[in-house]
Amino acid sequence: MPKLKSTSAEELRSRLSFAKRDIAEDDGYGNVDKTFIPQFETQARVRPRLGGETILAARLAGTNVVMITVRYSPRTSKVTADWIATDTRTGEVYNIHSAVPDERKFFMEMLGEKGVVV
Repeated sequence: MPKLKSTSAEELRSRLSFAKRDIAEDDGYGNVDKTFIPQFETQARVRPRLGGETILAARLAGTNVVMITVRYSPRTSKVTADWIATDTRTGEVYNIHSAVPDERKFFMEMLGEKGVVV
């Protein structure tokens, strides 16, 4: 059986800040507050995945899908699809779509997307 390529700690070169969506409250006019509460920062690896373009409101908008890898921990295991990750160096914001641990629970793999409204 071939050996799977795994992520090593030295590949976690980015620093990401993770934040979860605050409890949304309707203001009575149908608007929902979209604030995020910072939770923690950690080292991560951000790798580009499939690129895509979609038509939104009659204009072309590019999106970039990335795979984010972080060490598995009690903090990172709580990340869900309503969280965002922000690169502390570049300011890039990634909307998290999914987060799952690897088979050994050493790392968490997260599918993120930048260039979208969260």
